[in-house]
Amino acid sequence: MNTTLLDGLWQEGRDFLGVRYPILCGAMTWISDATLVTAVSKQGGFASLAAGNMPGEALAAEIAKTAAQVNGSFAVNLVTIAPNFPAHKEAVLQSSVPIVIFAGNFPKKHDVAQMKEAGKKVLSFASTDSIADQMVRFGVDGLILEGSEAGGHIGHVSTMILLQQVLFHKPNVPVFVGGGIATGRMLAHMILMGAAGVQMGTRFVMSTECNAHPKLKERFVRARAREAMSTPEYDKRLPIVAVRALKNKSTEAFGRLQLELLQLMNEGKISHMEAQYRVEGFWMGGLRKAAVEGDVDYGSCMAGQSVGLVDKIQPMSEIFAELLQEGEAELASIQARLAGIKR
Repeated sequence: MNTTLLDGLWQEGRDFLGVRYPILCGAMTWISDATLVTAVSKQGGFASLAAGNMPGEALAAEIAKTAAQVNGSFAVNLVTIAPNFPAHKEAVLQSSVPIVIFAGNFPKKHDVAQMKEAGKKVLSFASTDSIADQMVRFGVDGLILEGSEAGGHIGHVSTMILLQQVLFHKPNVPVFVGGGIATGRMLAHMILMGAAGVQMGTRFVMSTECNAHPKLKERFVRARAREAMSTPEYDKRLPIVAVRALKNKSTEAFGRLQLELLQLMNEGKISHMEAQYRVEGFWMGGLRKAAVEGDVDYGSCMAGQSVGLVDKIQPMSEIFAELLQEGEAELASIQARLAGIKR
């Protein structure tokens, strides 16, 4: 496939990731397994295993399985706030995985140093400009700017703002961009702005190779962008970690639970600790319920607002062909428009 114009712009990302196309499949717990990573890799893209909170030995086995199937580079995504994070970190340190991605919260400086000493490149998410600055100071090799349009656990700043706060200031590391991207045209514009590559998640859930439950994919087909909502926080006394997912019966029940708990706290009938425990326990297993069991009414159907841009399930090869063709055509169109400007 002809990608001459794209190749002239995203060489930094290709070199950093060690792949043909610096198109990243974001790590999604219960979804980003060896099968999905292999499917993306076969098309020349880049993907990472989602460690989630699986046992350390299970992650080690999944890494070995992936390494045996993938003829190229891939990463492991480690959630720093996961109870099994220490075991995950050890599994990665003992593996041949070339790249590690820290997510969930920003890693400690010694976490970054450990991975680099083991010969691994380190990527970290940045949901604000201050976190991006800190991660660069900590020594990460690259950043993933993820705007609040993304699915799953999110920050509070949109991709549009992060581009201007971080990407345009050209930090001394490659910057990949995610959140709200699902088309080749947008891919082209991100690369033109200086991104080393782009990250997508929701678009790749819609691949035939993805092991997400068919009912979840069918729900994505019908979904509109506005249905991918961030969980609300009604009172700072009951803090909520923001998650973007499709509105369903469970999200409505979660809102009612918060209001009920706040009322009980106001009446002195429940302690703050108990209220917080009930809030944090509400979604326990919610993602598995949707992604694995197919319960799209009461499970957590995590999706980015880009869900409004996808309306069909496709083979991974078709998804990549569309992205690349659209991206190359958009750059050619921009080139022609610029050439036609009278000076």
